[in-house]
Amino acid sequence: MLFLLLLAALPALAADRPLLVCYGDSITAGYGLEDGQAYPEELQRDLDRAGYHYKVMNLGTSGATTKDAVAGLRSILALHPGVVIVEFGGNDGLRGLPLDQTRRNLDAVLTGFETAHIKILLAGITLPPNYGRDYIQQFEQVFKELAAKHHTAFVPMIYKDLVRVPGTIQADGIHPTAKGSEILARTLLPAVVPLLRKGK
Repeated sequence: MLFLLLLAALPALAADRPLLVCYGDSITAGYGLEDGQAYPEELQRDLDRAGYHYKVMNLGTSGATTKDAVAGLRSILALHPGVVIVEFGGNDGLRGLPLDQTRRNLDAVLTGFETAHIKILLAGITLPPNYGRDYIQQFEQVFKELAAKHHTAFVPMIYKDLVRVPGTIQADGIHPTAKGSEILARTLLPAVVPLLRKGK
């Protein structure tokens, strides 16, 4: 499994740099993209250029729900990251899962990182218009309320800077292109930087 291979390689990859884990679903994993084109890899390049000596690790899994996020929590905690970007919930919404379940799962993930004194950036997402205004508003509110409860850094809508830019969404209407991933990284960067320390 790729996840296990990444864990095995971690000591060699990040021995001299604190770890920033991007923990999420297919948006993080880079579904439909070539290696190195997902937003975590773009974020790595942006941080390197800005002089932040962090190792960004992409631990996204296509198709993952918030239930999967809870299941993988112990593995992420075992990495002892300094910062985690949490990007889950889109698949819950697309599948119409109960919002209370999504809220409970995300709350458990954030609590786990908070208890371990790991800095968190919560990345919010929305749903296509055909899901109905009421459900969409309730879905978005889950992220807002949890960010406030846990006092985490928060980007309410990670697609906010690319939704009207041509060539940023794949033909499925959901996943970012390579160009879209570049914009996602730039969208997240201002919220990530206050969580980091410069230099080694």
